[in-house]
Amino acid sequence: MDLHVTPKGERDRMEHELQYGDEPSQARLPLSWFRQSALPLAPQLLGRTIVRVTDEGVIRARIVETESYVAPHDKGCHAYNNRRTKRTETMFQRAGHAYVYLIYGMYHCLNVVAAEEGQAEAVLIRAAAPLTEYDESIMKRYRSLSSNKVVNLSNGPGKLCRAMYIDKSFDGYDMMDGEAMWLEVGKPVLPRHILCAPRINIPYAEEYADVLWRFYVADDPYVSVKGKQAVSLATRERMIETFGSEGFSWT
Repeated sequence: MDLHVTPKGERDRMEHELQYGDEPSQARLPLSWFRQSALPLAPQLLGRTIVRVTDEGVIRARIVETESYVAPHDKGCHAYNNRRTKRTETMFQRAGHAYVYLIYGMYHCLNVVAAEEGQAEAVLIRAAAPLTEYDESIMKRYRSLSSNKVVNLSNGPGKLCRAMYIDKSFDGYDMMDGEAMWLEVGKPVLPRHILCAPRINIPYAEEYADVLWRFYVADDPYVSVKGKQAVSLATRERMIETFGSEGFSWT
């Protein structure tokens, strides 16, 4: 069931442009856009472009998978119960900053801080696809990828950070004004092409372990895990839970 509120003719036009239209926009996403809660922000980040300026060249990749983390009640969130530590302090910063942390002592994960300052919400960027063969070639060098399976470049948060040379030094980085990493408008993905699924590897989140707060582009090969419980975002229940309304204005 498609709940996009624009008339059918307009929906069809938008659908065609998103699939076959112009190149992704390189305009930066504005600060006001990041100030919404992490839950509605996560699916809207799909199709956007993450840009990283490196010594090897500028890398652009299309975001295809995200997860929402929302303090204080979300037990899967590092800042659950508004826990403020040296690690989580970045989550309380102004929206648009990067929150980067280390897992398993070896893999970095990139998050985008969301909501109003002090609210501790963030969106994990789980996977992204290189926009061009040029982007792919640089990412391969940083990943030292020996496999011929190109999707292994960045089909997971740790792989993505290695491929785009993102490490702990970017924790707290301001992506609104920074010149080494930022987010562009790209080509947003409509709800009918987005699936919702449980987040990955957070059994400790108890009643929040199975919430459908992971979002990914349906059928995209760079998605890290295809969820057996995945459902379309374009249903009344999912739209209301994610956006608070089934008539959400998608931009």
